[in-house]
Amino acid sequence: MTTKPATARSIADAVRARIADGVLHPGDKLPSTKQLAAEFDASELVVYRAVAQLKESGHVVARQGLGAFVRVYDPLLWNPGEYERGERRDDPVTNTDDWKAQVRAQGREPEQSIPQVSIEPAPREIAQWLRLEMGTPVVARRRLRSVDGKAVQLADSWFPVEVAQSTPLMEERDVTMKGGILAATGNPQHRIRDELDIRMPTSAEIERLGLLNLPGTPVCQHVRIGFGADDVPVRVMVTIAPGDRNRIVYEMELGR
Repeated sequence: MTTKPATARSIADAVRARIADGVLHPGDKLPSTKQLAAEFDASELVVYRAVAQLKESGHVVARQGLGAFVRVYDPLLWNPGEYERGERRDDPVTNTDDWKAQVRAQGREPEQSIPQVSIEPAPREIAQWLRLEMGTPVVARRRLRSVDGKAVQLADSWFPVEVAQSTPLMEERDVTMKGGILAATGNPQHRIRDELDIRMPTSAEIERLGLLNLPGTPVCQHVRIGFGADDVPVRVMVTIAPGDRNRIVYEMELGR
């Protein structure tokens, strides 16, 4: 019986199986191209293509001059359902908000970049979420969130101008107010709506999150729309969370 020659796909599948079975551990270096070629009785070109497939699928990463390594996953446990409900953990003294408190509860160190604040025409989706005409001026606050020195999320918020003007939301600083900025400035949220989409990142998101050398990394787009008095939207927050850096958790209490 003739054995079919190994293909790039079959070699890549074999390596993925070894990762899934724990034969190869996170951070382990893959055997060299020459070693894999000998093991699978394939040409080095075929092995090269197999490793390229593993990079594209996110199973391995290349380190310049060192070879290919099994990708390391150490995701943040991110529970958006804990935010903006019940007893908030905002502390202006320590500049701790709900997100930072959740990260620190996991024994990790959070950091948020100084937000970039601007007034700009509302893009189509932002306008739809805020129930505005496309192009209506809105206030945008853009932030990068990091954990243990590594970028983990983009957290960008948009507000109707009348909601944000003359409030700390216009300031380029990490603002924390007891009970939340919107409630503290007279625009409390009475309900929220979450929308989640899994997709590939845009070029701008790849650059901001440092994903250029990590092809094949999908992101979760988490959209939270906050509704104020008369059920009018007062904010939309769009969080972009790379799939290799976040594990999304929701917990709900059920009535008895």
